[in-house]
This record gives sequence, structure tokens and C-alpha cells, in this order.
Amino acid sequence: MIVQHGQDRLWKVMMYKSRSFLSAIGLLACFAMVGPALAQSEVLQASLRKGWKLPNGNQMAAFQLQLQDGWKTYWRAPGDNGIPPSFDWSGSRNVKSVEIHWPRPKVFSVGGMQTIGYSHELVLPVEIVPLDPKLPVELKAAVDLGVCSDICVPASFNVAAALPFAATKDERIERALRARPSTAKEAGVASANCEILPNKGGMQLTANLQMPSTGGDEVVVVETGLPGVWVSAADVARRGGALQAVVDMVGPAGAALALQRGALRITVLGKHRAVELQGCAAP
Repeated sequence: MIVQHGQDRLWKVMMYKSRSFLSAIGLLACFAMVGPALAQSEVLQASLRKGWKLPNGNQMAAFQLQLQDGWKTYWRAPGDNGIPPSFDWSGSRNVKSVEIHWPRPKVFSVGGMQTIGYSHELVLPVEIVPLDPKLPVELKAAVDLGVCSDICVPASFNVAAALPFAATKDERIERALRARPSTAKEAGVASANCEILPNKGGMQLTANLQMPSTGGDEVVVVETGLPGVWVSAADVARRGGALQAVVDMVGPAGAALALQRGALRITVLGKHRAVELQGCAAP
């Protein structure tokens, strides 16, 4: 049985929380010790690729990060002890909204910890909705992220670019767009439902997915769409075409959770592909 109850489940929640807390303390201590001593330029180079204007009037661009060999940065859901990147676009001009199109990340396992992110290079496509499509867009991002090798370094910097009106496409950005996770329809997901139950530590979510294998040992990531919610790594089991994942969730300061099923996002990461599902119906 995957699903546990009562004291066994509470103990597991406490162990997850303890591991997460200790990992965070260790990571912060590591940042505090080595951050100022290592020049950012020795580890990474960041820029914006200017992209092109889409037929609907939006602009496609990309945040580009070059990492030295052996270094990695993190996905939006970074795993056990990673730090998700943060982008502040408020310094931009003629920008109504920015949508990030995340390419498929990699799963890293080091010292019993699992993190999710990118190595060598990240080309992160961003689609900009302008306030006025007839006027030029000046994109500026204040970026905060973490990069890790044997040590971890916090990085904070600004990138900026004036985006062209031209419709000439950028092959590097197009390649990153093609690397996005498959949708449920593209991946042949037959059904997806989630059982959500309260437990002594918060809530427990069991996702049951009828879908083809993505290859190898599959990792399932559940995102709630709510700020400050701690979500454990998933217990995952596959039996033929059935994939089950169980996670524990705890609200900020132990507060009650009000989950919206439509806001749940479930990503399955396998050896050959990734699949992203938006929303999860009741059983």
C-alpha cells in the first residue's frame, strides 16, 4: 500500500518537514559562507534573447543562462533543497504581462536529496503581452536565483533588451519551446483524478493517472497554485498503465488549506519525456 494513515503518516510529514527545514538551513549557511567570495561571472552569464513578434501582437523572447561545467540552476518547483528563480519584470516598458514557457527540466539526485533544474545552459522562453502592440517593448528583468555545484551561490542581476518588431524567428528559442512538457492529450493520458483528504499534519493528495510510461523511474511533482504551501516529494508507483503519486501538503504556519482542483498542476518527469497536467478532478 502506498497510502498510510494515522501516526505513520504524521511521522512521515514530520520527517519531510525536518528534512526540508534542515536542507534550507544548510543551503542558507552555504550561501552565507561562499556567496561573497566567488565572482558571479566565474559561474554564469545571463542575457535576454530578443526573439520576434508573434502574429497575435505578442512578443516572444527568452531569458538565457550559461553555466560553467558542473553547475546547475533550478526549475520553478526545485525539489528538496533548491531555490526557484524569481523574475521581477516591473522595470519593463509597454509590458502588460509575461508568461514563462518552461522547458523540460532534469532530475538530480545527490546525497539522498532530489532537486530539479537545468545544467550547462537554460533558454527560458517568455511570451510578452504588450500594453500597446503598436509600440515597442523594452523588457527588463531583475532576477534572483541559486546555482549549485559542490557549493551553492546566490545570484542577483538585471537583464534588459529592446524587442524587435521583426517576425524573424530565433531557432534557439524555438528549440526550447519544443522542449516543453507534453500536454495530457499529447501524452495519451486517459484519465486523471485526485483524492484529497485531511491528515494530522495538513492534507494528503493521491493522484491516480491512467497514462503511458514516460520511461525509467518517474518523478511526479504536484504544485498547488497557492503561495507558501509545503509539498513533499511524491511516493510514486506504477502498475502497467496506472501511475499513482501520493504527497503531503502543509499550509503556511500550519494554516488550513483551501485547494482549488483547477489550479493543481501535476508534472510527470521520465527518462524519455515529461507530461504536464493542469487541474485534477475528484475520483
